[in-house]
This record gives sequence, C-alpha cells and structure tokens, in this order.
Amino acid sequence: MSASTNFIPVNIAVLTVSDTRTLETDTSGQLLVDGLQTAGHQLADRALMKDDIYQVRAVISQWIASPNVEAILITGGTGFSGRDTTPEAVIPLFDKQIEGYGELFRQISFRDIGTSTVQSRAVAGLANNTVIFCMPGSTNACRTAWDEIIREQLDSRHKPCNFVKLITAGRVQVDNCGPRG
Repeated sequence: MSASTNFIPVNIAVLTVSDTRTLETDTSGQLLVDGLQTAGHQLADRALMKDDIYQVRAVISQWIASPNVEAILITGGTGFSGRDTTPEAVIPLFDKQIEGYGELFRQISFRDIGTSTVQSRAVAGLANNTVIFCMPGSTNACRTAWDEIIREQLDSRHKPCNFVKLITAGRVQVDNCGPRG
C-alpha cells in the first residue's frame, strides 16, 4: 500500500512535564509547537505541569478521550531522577506500545550524546486511536525526536507508512501499511 499524496493535518496536543519551567521559559514545548505548526498541523491544546504521575495521567487521559486530539507530544519526565515519572504515567494508558520509537530515538541520540542515551526512557504508544510520543525535556532531544522521527510519522505522504490513518480513522481515509513479513 502507499501513503496518501495529499497532506492531512493532524490535531496535536503538547504537554511539558517540568518542576522548573513556565510557559515563558519552555523552549522544548515551544520547539514542538513551532515544528508541528510549520509542518501544517493544528495545535489542539498545550499544557505545562509538574512531575506528578497522577496529574500527568489525568491530562493525557482527557486528551486521549477527546475527539479533537489525534496526537500527543510529551516532553520531560523521562529520565531517572526520583521525580521523572512520565513513562510510568503514560504506559498504562497505551493500547499498544510503539517499541521502535524509543529504540530509534536512542540510536539517533547516540550520535550527539554517546552512551548517555541509555538514560533516555523515550516511549511511544497508541491509546484510543491517539498516538503519544514521550521524549526527554531538553530542547535538543525534542528537536531530534521531531525532526528525525515524529514529523515523518505524522505526515500522510510519508512512505511506506505513517500513523495518520490510524489516528484519523473516521475523519479521513488514507492508505497505511503494517509490518512486512
């Protein structure tokens, strides 16, 4: 199957998980907002909250249940400090985990940060036809995730496959592909 030849904009929410940032100082979240809008997508919502597993889970759950949110980008809370709980907050919500995202993110990150990439707990998954990508809180990590992975996977023209059909089911009809073999 082939991907659509027409661009289909996706409604994307952005969440920054941080104990220290404000919307004014959130360069990582702003990079993601700028990237998705430059790519032609719509910003469905944006939030910034403290590292609290239950508050993060509550916001993500609301977005997963909303028909106006098709993708969620989460920056922050993926490290190993005691307060980093984004994966613990989000993974239980997944219907399916996207194993390759974290693997690919760490492979790409190795070029820039070497073996420190093993401390990245970047994860992604699907929940209620909403794709969720979690990435570290640094602006460079967000740039890596968006520019080298997420942007193409949220572009209906990307071949051989992308996530657009799965997350826009019922809204638009495009071809998608699954694993080969």
